[in-house]
Amino acid sequence: MRKLTKMAVTVGMVSLVGAGSAWAGKVADRQWRQAERIHQGVYSGELTRAEAHKLIRQQRHIRQLRARAWSDGRLTARERKIIVYRQDRASHLIYRFKHNHRVRW
Repeated sequence: MRKLTKMAVTVGMVSLVGAGSAWAGKVADRQWRQAERIHQGVYSGELTRAEAHKLIRQQRHIRQLRARAWSDGRLTARERKIIVYRQDRASHLIYRFKHNHRVRW
C-alpha cells in the first residue's frame, strides 16, 4: 500500500512538471509565431520602420517577462495569465499595424 501511495505521488508530481513544461512550449511557440508575423510584415512593407521597432520592443519585453516568471523554476497561474494577456495585446497590435494602410516604400 505504501509503495502504491509513493507511486501515485510520483506520477502526480511528474504530471505537474510536464504540464508546466507543455505550457512553456505553447508560450514559446506563440512568441515565435508573432515574431514571424512581424518579420513578414517588414518584408512585405506592411509595417513601417517605427511600427516594427515598437513591436520588436514589445516582444522583447514579453520574453523578459517570461524569463523572470520562469526564474524560480515554475510558472504560476497568475504569471501565466499575465503572459497570455501581454501576448494577446501584442497580437492585436501586430494585426492593427499590419492593416492600417501605412506602407513602407
